[in-house]
This record gives sequence, structure tokens and C-alpha cells, in this order.
Amino acid sequence: MTTLIFVVCAYLLGSISFAVLMSKAFGLADPRTYGSGNPGATNVLRSGKKAAAVLTLLGDAAKGWMAVFLAIKFAPHDSNGLLMVALVALAVFLGHVFPIFLKFQGGKGVATALGVLLALSGWMGLAVLGTWLLMAVVFRYSSLSALVAAIAAPIYAMLFQLRPELVFATAIMSMLLIWRHKSNIQNLMTGKESKIGSKKKEETQSA
Repeated sequence: MTTLIFVVCAYLLGSISFAVLMSKAFGLADPRTYGSGNPGATNVLRSGKKAAAVLTLLGDAAKGWMAVFLAIKFAPHDSNGLLMVALVALAVFLGHVFPIFLKFQGGKGVATALGVLLALSGWMGLAVLGTWLLMAVVFRYSSLSALVAAIAAPIYAMLFQLRPELVFATAIMSMLLIWRHKSNIQNLMTGKESKIGSKKKEETQSA
């Protein structure tokens, strides 16, 4: 019962869209109505309001971190506890991607996944973040950075010797992230993907 309560609460927490909340707070248009239509930090950045984008990023990452942190704190120290943490990690991520409050049409989950990874292992999370930042600085594509970081995440999870349940949860999140970026992959291949900071209202699907 405890596991079920934590999983449901994690999903509901993940369903809170900071992109929508911050846009309302700053008097901006709903992020689902412009750019990629994606309720995420990168699309909010297209509004030109950097503070709103930063707060969206921090909020989405914080909810992922908080859900997993609390699960780790209160989970029993056995295999059942590890399973609970893994399920909570997936639940908060799925809440962001398929939020009940937005008719299951959510963001790509990059920031929330980062928060989850930082809670599972600080060093692993920082390694994934470093990978994202390196790709972003060199290539200026948020989606490409997210794809490379997603591929690297399960590898880092194994290198940092996370338990199998947590490696599996990380791998599932990575596969979902890649799936959510399928249109980005097409745009990258055809040269249509917009770069970080672009304000063009293109029909791309950036992270």
C-alpha cells in the first residue's frame, strides 16, 4: 500500500506543469500555443522571457528530485524499497510526459529526468548534465543534447554501480525520452530543427 501511495503521489507531482504555471505567472502565452507546442523550458525560452524558462527548468527538475528523494528517505532498506524507488522514479517522469492535468499531453521530460537522476545518484546526475551541456554548447540543439544524454544515462548508471532496479528504471526513462524525440530526430536529419534560444514559431518538437 505504501508503494502504491508513493507512486500515485509521484505521478500527480510529475503532472504539475511548471511551463504552464510560469507562463501564467509572467503573463506569457500558453507554451502549448506557440513554437513546438511543447510545455517545457526550451519552448518557454522562445517567448523571450529567460527567467520564466529558468524557473520552468528548475521546477520540472525539482519535482523529479523531490519525488525520488522522499521515496529513498521513506522506503525500506531492502529489495522492496529499491523497487519502490524505481517505480516512483518512473511515475514522476510519466506524470510529466503524460500529465493528467493537461489531458495527458505533457513535455518531453528532460528536466524531470535530470532531477530523478540527481536524486538517484548525484555524481551520475552531474555526469548526465555535463553531457547535455557539452552537446548544447558545441551544437546548440537542445534535442540533440537530450538524445545523447539519454543514451549516456543508463551507461553512467552502470558505471556508478547503481542497483539493477535503478539501472532498469533509468533505461526505461531513456527509451521514453528518445521515443518522445522521434520528430526531433527527423528534423535534425533534414536540417529543420531550431536551435536553443530560437524564437521562430516553427512546428518543431524541441525538448
